[in-house]
Amino acid sequence: VVSMEKESFPEHHRSGYKRGYLNEDFLLFHLKDKKGDQLEYHYHDFYKIIVFLSGKVNYLIEGKTYPLQPRDILLVTNKDIHKAIIDINIPYERFVIWLKPAFLEKNSSPQTNLLSCFEKASREKRNLVRLDPESFHQLKNTLFELEAAWKDDSFGADIMKNTLLLHLVIYLNRVFSMSGETAYHAKQDKVIDQIVTYIGKNLRNELTIEILAEKFFISKSTLMHRFKEQTGYTVHNFILQKRLIAAGIQIRKGIPALEASYDCGFSDYSSFVRAFQRFYGMSPRQYKKEQSGSLLHDKPDSSIL
Repeated sequence: VVSMEKESFPEHHRSGYKRGYLNEDFLLFHLKDKKGDQLEYHYHDFYKIIVFLSGKVNYLIEGKTYPLQPRDILLVTNKDIHKAIIDINIPYERFVIWLKPAFLEKNSSPQTNLLSCFEKASREKRNLVRLDPESFHQLKNTLFELEAAWKDDSFGADIMKNTLLLHLVIYLNRVFSMSGETAYHAKQDKVIDQIVTYIGKNLRNELTIEILAEKFFISKSTLMHRFKEQTGYTVHNFILQKRLIAAGIQIRKGIPALEASYDCGFSDYSSFVRAFQRFYGMSPRQYKKEQSGSLLHDKPDSSIL
């Protein structure tokens, strides 16, 4: 395994790997375009809902590939490394919603956890559900109402916007809670998928190619080849970035950086700080200060929509 100090992140990962900032409770985008750029793997501090309308797109999330079809809904959490592979010859139309987890928490109740569908998608590594035509028609109507409310500035527009968004999230929770295995469509390498899941659940423990190969009865060379092919990452870099994302989440929750580093599997704090600096483009101390302030690009980065 390459040491943390010697393996550097690709240039686009060092300070721009986390794409987009969200300072509002949520943002809605309705887009139809032929995108000329193909974004690399990235993640966000917020949750993302993609409602696919048309185009030819494969969406890669945590090592799984989802060939999208009209009526597909994707949920992406703030822990998921993902990217879209887009056929630029075909117009790509979709609704995209960026959501602050805190907004969903604030509007949840003891009986209703609005984050459930995202938690289920992340826990079960099944991020997609495909609706039947009638259900999708109802969903689209809600989205168009939300889009209209977003452009409205008359009395009560803000409350209407929030109400429609919460209505949509409740509906998605019901859909994802009722959906079985057959509702999800993904191309995957089952062994690599198991390894990705294991890594996510064991970040604080020792994770090496040797340990993973032995545990999953696969040769080291086969593991390295298939993991890179399926996820786009080396095993080491995937583990490192998942640990850094997890540490960033803990720091945002107010957990001291030292404690977060050890809890996420870093045995040496100085090495953690150097890796954190390369990944986020700032020190843990600066990151905590920035997260407590106001962060939003003047114009959201359209390349991640």
